[in-house]
Amino acid sequence: MLLDTSTLYLVATMVAALLGSMLVFFGNQENIPALKWWGTAYLLGAASVALWTLASPMLGEMFSLALNAIGFMTCGMVWNASRVFHGRKPNLPGLILGALVWIAAVMTLAPEASNMRMTIGAGIVAVYAALTATELWSERRKTLQKRWPAIAVPVLHGFVLMLPILLGDLLHPHHDGFGSSIWVKVFAIELFLYAVGTVFVIFMLVSERAVTVHKTAASVDPLTGMFNRRGFAEACGRVIEREAKAGRPVTVLIFDIDHFKSINDRFGHPAGDEILKLFSAVVVNNVRISDLSGRIGGEEFAALLPCPLEEGVIAAERVREAFEASGIVCEEGPVDTTVSIGVAGGPAGTELEVLLAAADTALYQAKRSGRNRVEAAEELPLSLENWRRKTAGVRPPQPQSSLTRLA
Repeated sequence: MLLDTSTLYLVATMVAALLGSMLVFFGNQENIPALKWWGTAYLLGAASVALWTLASPMLGEMFSLALNAIGFMTCGMVWNASRVFHGRKPNLPGLILGALVWIAAVMTLAPEASNMRMTIGAGIVAVYAALTATELWSERRKTLQKRWPAIAVPVLHGFVLMLPILLGDLLHPHHDGFGSSIWVKVFAIELFLYAVGTVFVIFMLVSERAVTVHKTAASVDPLTGMFNRRGFAEACGRVIEREAKAGRPVTVLIFDIDHFKSINDRFGHPAGDEILKLFSAVVVNNVRISDLSGRIGGEEFAALLPCPLEEGVIAAERVREAFEASGIVCEEGPVDTTVSIGVAGGPAGTELEVLLAAADTALYQAKRSGRNRVEAAEELPLSLENWRRKTAGVRPPQPQSSLTRLA
């Protein structure tokens, strides 16, 4: 049994209202402003289309004009929701511009120019759909392969609305393109599919954003904002692989803040945390943007530099001097800000564990030689197993080495 046009529109609006309620609910639950924008747009759009379908013949032309204007504003709200989702401010003039254009068109066109009115209305919706797709396209943190549904849905929505314009007004100027019942039914079905498809896209985007946030939280040290040991190891693996393909060497630095336990004992753990944050800033400010750095545990930090050993030693000295010159003074007195650094470099393709092992040995030598100094590894172990056999019984037992923490 074929459904009439009014039934199709009412079904579409009920679905849109249900989806809008879900979006507003989840937006409030998860405190995501973009979901509130999207949900409110769905609710307003569903209400305006339902009232227009059921009551516009009884309530007059001005009431229908107001409902149509609200409908165009909801299209602007969907566009603004995509802006808010990507961290941009809402464009309030753009939100109401479509409604103003529609009102101006209705006021200036003759009553018998219904096709032109519908053409302008479809064009406004298509423009908002294109703006929404453009907003999603400009978000380049995701690959196109993962983003294509978010772009395709509004593009197809705009295309379906503009299709009768191309087929009717442009190719056959005297054909009643929009007045044809087939197009009205197509629009009703498309409205239903667009509502469902857009919500699918919204939840896909929110899910991706949540996964990204959790992955970032799992890879970042909350105190310093640097990579934690897991994030540092993963990022270093990618850089080492990239440098190996280009045949370039890499260098690893391991930093250990001198007498950090005594700093905590004398000045308290809050002061110790401030020293850790200070040192992380010193490291970041004294290495290049292309270099990686992270806090790998306690008062130990590490950095990976795509450069030869000699350049790594220079960078280490720069960090050591900058930290020593910090000149921190607490109420209890001055704080000694010195650091011991071990440096190890290797040819292209050297494994991170091997570099860390050699740098850890050099760090121990720096500590044993008086601290506040930089020591470079004399030789690079051929493998992690060889390093362990060579150093067995040489170093005093430690609760947990830098290498173990990164394993």
